[in-house]
Amino acid sequence: MEDVSHDPVSERSRRWAETMGGYEVSSDDLTVAHRNSSATVGRLVADHATRDTPLREREEQLETLLVANATRSNGAGHRVLEEEPDEFRTCFERDRDRILHSSAFRRLAGKTQVFIFPDDHMRTRLTHALEVAQVATGIARPLGLNVALTEAIALGHDCGHGPGGHASEEALDPFVEGGFDHATWGSDVSLVPLNLCVETLDGVRNHSWSRPAPMTPEGEVVSWADRIAYVCHDFEDAVSAGVVTLDELPDVVRERCGVRRREQLGSFIKTMIHTVQETGVVGMDTPHAEALGAFRAFNYEAIYLRDASRHQASAVVGMLRGLVEFYSAHPWLIPDVAARGSDVANSGSSLHDAVEYVAGMTDRFACRSAVALLDWPIDRLPNGIDR
Repeated sequence: MEDVSHDPVSERSRRWAETMGGYEVSSDDLTVAHRNSSATVGRLVADHATRDTPLREREEQLETLLVANATRSNGAGHRVLEEEPDEFRTCFERDRDRILHSSAFRRLAGKTQVFIFPDDHMRTRLTHALEVAQVATGIARPLGLNVALTEAIALGHDCGHGPGGHASEEALDPFVEGGFDHATWGSDVSLVPLNLCVETLDGVRNHSWSRPAPMTPEGEVVSWADRIAYVCHDFEDAVSAGVVTLDELPDVVRERCGVRRREQLGSFIKTMIHTVQETGVVGMDTPHAEALGAFRAFNYEAIYLRDASRHQASAVVGMLRGLVEFYSAHPWLIPDVAARGSDVANSGSSLHDAVEYVAGMTDRFACRSAVALLDWPIDRLPNGIDR
C-alpha cells in the first residue's frame, strides 16, 4: 500500500486534476471530456440562408407532438417584462430552468413535507416537488401535452411554502391581507423575480384544489399529480417512521391501487392517462378517484392530524409569528431590506418584508433564528417525529 502520510496530494487527486482542461482534438480544434471520447451526432448546421431560427425549428418539431388543446410555446412567451427569445430553449423550458436555479427552489430542500428534520430517506418539500414533476410529466407526455410547461409548474408549485409545512400558513395568515396561501404567495411573491410566463405562474397559483382551475390542461395535470404524489409518498414515509402500518391502509385503496408506492403511483397515473384519452377531460375515473380520496382522508386522520403533528404545528405557529413580529419591528436586520437602504426600511412595508423573509426560511434557519433573536426555549422547538 502506498504511503501517503507525507504527501498532502494523493494520486487520485492528481489524476482528477489532470482532467481540468479536458482533452484536445488537434485535428478539429476542439476539446472533449474523456481521453477516448468518440460520441458524435453528425453535423447539424444546414445552409443559413434557407433554415429557420433554431428556436422556431424546435417549436415546429414540438408542434407535431402536441394535441389540439395543449399549450403552445411561443417565442419568448407571455411575461410581465418582455424579453428576447432564447436561441434554443422554448419559453417554458426557460421557466423550468429558472425555477431549478432559483433560491426559492433550493430552499425547499430544508422545508418540511410532513416531518420536520426528517430522517435521511424521508421526503422534504424539494423531493416532493421532484416527485410531482415525475408524475405530472408521466401523464402529460403520452397525452401530447406540453411537457416543459408541465414540469415548470410542478417544480415551482410549492415554492411559496414557509418553514414547518402547512402550519406556516396558519402562522402567517394574520399578517397577510386575505390570508397566507402558499400557492398564491409562490406565484405572486416568491417566483416574481424570475419573470416567468403567465401560464407557468397561473399553474403555480391554482394548483391547489381549493383554488380556481388553472388556465391550461398542463396546470390541471399538475393539480392531480400533486395529490397523487403526496398521498403515496407521505404514507410511505409514515410507515417508515412507524406512525402507521401497511395493514391500516383502507380496503378501497388496497383493492384498487395496492399497498406499495410503486403500484399505487402506477395505478393512478395509468388510469388518468386512460381516462383523459377516452373522455378528453383532465380527470380520473370515479372508482380510482374514490380510492384517492379515501387515501387522502386516511392520511389526514392518521398522519397529519395525529397528536404529534398538532403539537408540531402549534410549535411552528408560535415560533413563526414571533419571528414576523420581531423582523417587522427590526426591518433593517432583513438582508434584502438592509441592502436597499435605510429609506426602504422605514417605508411602511416592514410587515410584508418580514413575512416574505420568514416565509423563505428553511426549518433549521427559522429555529436557529428563534433561539438567537427571541430567546425561544429549546424544548419548545418543533423536532419532528419524536414529539
